Amino acid sequence: MKKKINKQLTGIAILAIVATVIGITGIYYHLFQQQVQGDLAISTRILSLAPYFQSSKTPIEEIDLFSQEKTLRVTWIAEDGTVLYDNDVSKEKMPNHLNRPEIQEAFEKGEGKSVRHSETLNKNTFYYALLLENGTVLRVATDAKSLWSVFLSVAPVIAVIMCGIVGVCVVLSHFLTKQLLKPIEMMALNIENAEYESPYNELEPFSEMLRVQRTEILSAAKARQDFTANVSHELKTPLTSILGYAELLENGMEVEEQRIHFCQEIHKNAERLLALINDILRLSEMDQGYAPEFENLDLYEAVCECMEGLQVNARQRQIMLALGGEHCTIRGNRFMIKELIENLVQNAIRYNNPEGKVMITVEKREDRTILMVKDNGIGIPASEQQRIFERFYRVDKSRSKATGGTGLGLAIVKHIVEIHDAKLELDSAPGVGTTITVWF
Repeated sequence: MKKKINKQLTGIAILAIVATVIGITGIYYHLFQQQVQGDLAISTRILSLAPYFQSSKTPIEEIDLFSQEKTLRVTWIAEDGTVLYDNDVSKEKMPNHLNRPEIQEAFEKGEGKSVRHSETLNKNTFYYALLLENGTVLRVATDAKSLWSVFLSVAPVIAVIMCGIVGVCVVLSHFLTKQLLKPIEMMALNIENAEYESPYNELEPFSEMLRVQRTEILSAAKARQDFTANVSHELKTPLTSILGYAELLENGMEVEEQRIHFCQEIHKNAERLLALINDILRLSEMDQGYAPEFENLDLYEAVCECMEGLQVNARQRQIMLALGGEHCTIRGNRFMIKELIENLVQNAIRYNNPEGKVMITVEKREDRTILMVKDNGIGIPASEQQRIFERFYRVDKSRSKATGGTGLGLAIVKHIVEIHDAKLELDSAPGVGTTITVWF
């Protein structure tokens, strides 16, 4: 990053220097042109006062400007464009000058100017023409370097100056880069320190965002680590039981009554293992950004469809299951909504008391559809209510394992609720019961 900033600052400096040189050269050359044209105008007006040009009938032999004017070219033109006199070339060799722009302008406006470039000599010739009182035109010209030749003549000096300035800019850019990046480096070193304030106010939101993201990443890493450890433990428990009972059966160390019990335990642990694997796969699928297909569905009917299987489980545990409310349509995935209903109701049955009651309600409230599952079971202490949606977290671990719970049901519920942009509400008290409400 430092090298990139250094290169960019140096590039900007070089670009600024080149642009400045080109701009200044252009400005000074424009001023130089104005100065040359101004000097030509003064010289022409002074020459026009000479006795030679007072009358067009002045004998040409009397005009002698060769010794007087060595840097200026003087041309005297008649009204018809004929060259009467030229101090550089014999007038017989001169063509008619009536079509020259400066001559035409002089006849029209009293004076005329023009600049013509010579590719051969790489020079510009400046012309100034003045209309005299006798109707003739006096033109004075001089040669001057072109813009390119002027630039080339000073190019070595400019190159030396540019090298010096670029060298200074490289040193300054290196120093500025260090000064600019130092606070960022300090911020990186103090990323764990919430009290550290960046010297740049503009970096404060960025610093805060980094701290939040770092905390989230660490939390996610810890959650993943805990999840891996919990998965290993949860899978190991039923597998150990299955292996133990299988070894006893294999060695024939049991009577007929024990063999039936061992087989039942193996079957129960295998079912628990399968349930664990299925729940882990569901959570993994949701963690990977699974995008389900949504449809308009009747939430009340979805509960009715789940009730048959849930009633069997409730009767086995002597729990009364009831449904109330009204038909309400929501936008969601049918399979996920039924999974959410089953997990919530199974939890309410699992953590209930014998002859307890679970009430499921579907209704409209505050212009939103709600699904409410209420039980009068063991309840959840206030200190643990924030954690019940964590993976493998159980309020009563012995009861959960005895009733076949995997500890992942409410974690799956939380994921489904987030996917459907819904909201969860929990109201619970030990010995009173638990009410979980999903707001769609």
